[in-house]
Amino acid sequence: MKLQSPARPRLGWLDALRGLAALAVALHHFGLLDKIPHGSKVPKYLDLGFFGVMLFFLVSGYVIPASLERRGDVRAFWLGRFFRIHPAVVVTVGASLLVLPRSSTAVQDFSFDHPLLSTAANGLMLQDLMGVPSSIGVMWSLTYEMVFYYFVTALFVLGWHRHSAPVTVGFAAVALVLGAWLPLGAITVDLASTRHLVTAGAVLVVTAMACIATGRPEPTRWGSLLLGGLGLALVTLNSRAAGFETMMIFATMFAGTVLYRLEHGRIDRLPALLCCSFVVVCGVAVGYLYDHGTALWHTWTASWTAFSLTYLAAWAVFAGGMLLRHRRFPRWLSGLGTISFSVYLLHGPLMHLIGWKLRGHSPIVGWKGQAALTAGFLAALVVLGYLGYRLVEIPFQNLGRRAAKALDRRFPATAAVPAERIPLASRV
Repeated sequence: MKLQSPARPRLGWLDALRGLAALAVALHHFGLLDKIPHGSKVPKYLDLGFFGVMLFFLVSGYVIPASLERRGDVRAFWLGRFFRIHPAVVVTVGASLLVLPRSSTAVQDFSFDHPLLSTAANGLMLQDLMGVPSSIGVMWSLTYEMVFYYFVTALFVLGWHRHSAPVTVGFAAVALVLGAWLPLGAITVDLASTRHLVTAGAVLVVTAMACIATGRPEPTRWGSLLLGGLGLALVTLNSRAAGFETMMIFATMFAGTVLYRLEHGRIDRLPALLCCSFVVVCGVAVGYLYDHGTALWHTWTASWTAFSLTYLAAWAVFAGGMLLRHRRFPRWLSGLGTISFSVYLLHGPLMHLIGWKLRGHSPIVGWKGQAALTAGFLAALVVLGYLGYRLVEIPFQNLGRRAAKALDRRFPATAAVPAERIPLASRV
């Protein structure tokens, strides 16, 4: 199955890392380590799911600010993000509801019990910071992606977007010093307060997006700062994840931005390496200091060593990919990276589908049976990911580009700034 033409070396390494990250998360949730001899001991030292997510966050930090700065247009950036993320999520949740029975659904019970509240929070992609369970489990990470977009947009309109290093150090320092004391769910103490927060958040986001949609400088600035303020309030007051993990997520993403600026000569090597080294040290240290006892319930890791060593491993793999960025990566791995978003969203529903179809049959035992089951799962996942990419992601991304052009013709944007001069081969 041909997914794409051979990727240019400077783009192929990013696709390869995305593919590796998606594969790690899918195999983690599929329970690969439980299917191999002595694999059950590995989670004490390495968490495949946490590894994949942190690798995704590093890649996002590297590419997302570049996307905004290349456009120089906040409205176009947000249109692109909307059509990139929301259609695939809506189709995944909708297909899960239509195909899977309630007894084997991938959609969490809260979505059935409180459909309007769940739809609003998940539609905003802020559910993990609003006390609302994700409709599909893996969507929790999209909340942090979304808030990262809020921060990137706010920094851009302030003209502070080139100062990624101090922002990175700031988040890492907060994680290190205050990581165990940041409040968890301080706003959403009950269902009523959750409704209030979701309603208020929806009003703020809709207002901000309306301001940005005008394409005019001042409203765009107001809207972007409103988003940034909302994001900062949520991550400091109402996180579901442990405070040190939340702050390290944003430190990690902004560290990816620092590496992007280093590659393109927008920051000197020494401060960039010092910044990233500080982030790595903080990521390892917060696990050692704070990931104990009840904190493990929030990080979903087996031990502090799993948190710290996995975080270190994600950085090591990203650094290795960056060092090898001028080489060509295997076509299959780059291709997997191309469809990684659909793979990430669909692997959970596929697992529930397999469990539903195998219900009532004899358990699959023995290494041959487990190997065949794993191979079948991966093959089906690649096919579904490819279909999701071709039938949902690409058409809606193209629709988003047409919508942006139509909006520009009808309401020309005056808030755009000249695009950064980024070499074509590295544009993402």
